[in-house]
Amino acid sequence: MYSIISTVLLASAPTMGENWTDLFNGQNLAGWVNVNGADSTWRAEDGMIRCTGKPTCLLRTDRMYEDFVLELEWMHHEKQGNAGVFVWSDALPAPGVPFSKAIEVQVMIGVETDNYTSEGDIFSIWGATMTPDRPHPSGWARCLPSEARTKGAGEWNHYTITCRDGHISLAVNGKEVSGGYDCNPRMGYICLEAEGTPIDFRNLRIRELPESPSPWALDANDATGFKPLFNGLNFKGWKKPDGQEDNWTMAGTSISHNGEGGNLWTDESYGDFDLMLDWKWTGDGQGEMDRPVIGPDGTNQTNEDGTPQMETIVERDSGIYLRGDSKSQVNIWCWPVGSGEVWGYRTDASMPAEVRADVTPNAKADKAVGEWNRFFIRMRGEYLTVVLNGVTVIDHAHLPGVPPSGPIALQSHGSGIQFANVLIRQ
Repeated sequence: MYSIISTVLLASAPTMGENWTDLFNGQNLAGWVNVNGADSTWRAEDGMIRCTGKPTCLLRTDRMYEDFVLELEWMHHEKQGNAGVFVWSDALPAPGVPFSKAIEVQVMIGVETDNYTSEGDIFSIWGATMTPDRPHPSGWARCLPSEARTKGAGEWNHYTITCRDGHISLAVNGKEVSGGYDCNPRMGYICLEAEGTPIDFRNLRIRELPESPSPWALDANDATGFKPLFNGLNFKGWKKPDGQEDNWTMAGTSISHNGEGGNLWTDESYGDFDLMLDWKWTGDGQGEMDRPVIGPDGTNQTNEDGTPQMETIVERDSGIYLRGDSKSQVNIWCWPVGSGEVWGYRTDASMPAEVRADVTPNAKADKAVGEWNRFFIRMRGEYLTVVLNGVTVIDHAHLPGVPPSGPIALQSHGSGIQFANVLIRQ
């Protein structure tokens, strides 16, 4: 049944050569967004989009697409090269990784195995789903190409990627070799991926296909306007603590902290912003400790006999300082109340009761130790909102007297922790 339907869909596509739009103007990166790479990763030069390959990151279109035909050429410079083209992609990376939820068209040379190849594999990644046109030998959601048509290092390859009604197909150098169907999502961004080795792209153009209202339109994450606050290569734009610089290091494209002294501060100051960052605990923690149970009003709870209500946890502690002020700290910890709490305001007895209550998380949304968590932190004037793993734990809380602007810090508080995908939208 599928093969008949898919053949009809592809055969009914509009004739090639009509209504094409250039995705790259040959001169600059207008129309493209650096999602999570360094300023040096992507550049326009000699009619090409040139990529250093480092860090592993994405460059995406500035708008989403649903049904389309995409053409492009690419050339690797090393005998073993790795990159990719993502379609129907989210705007932001998946938690803890430099990749997004998408369908990936592999752009690789120099590696051939039973499970993946350099000839134009197609597969779903990071929460996307797809059924390959041909069953994979190991049962993966990955289509292996029907034949080898890719040229080697220093030679240009041509891709035609057709995406329609949840079906994707790839033609390599003029012949279709791979595809998939039942794709989800079916609307999103187009991304070029850097993954370790230099690569050039050119002659990128797209032809959008006739579409009807799609139930998939809201499935892609369309959060736009974010820029990398951490470039994935080094600590440019950040200040390490004097004399304690070695406590903050790189772990792939992530920031790794060993828990020893000294906070990591941004060079620049920020006023109103949306901050996104991923974090996860590393190491053994600081040992078992009894910590108070905090009620919805922000006060420590007591037992019937008046003794403090306590819970034994393995202590882990860090946080995010906002606007240069330790008082406006969004806590990351393992206390019973959960992360997102603003200690400086909750414990300030001079603050009105409603302030102390509003900076207390209304839910514990932390994931298990060792798993990636995602914060969205919004500052507007003196008001703070914190979303943790999709749950709004602090909702428009008033922070009286918070500075109007200041740097952002990742806090050192005795626990090993990693941070990734640190992005900001002013």
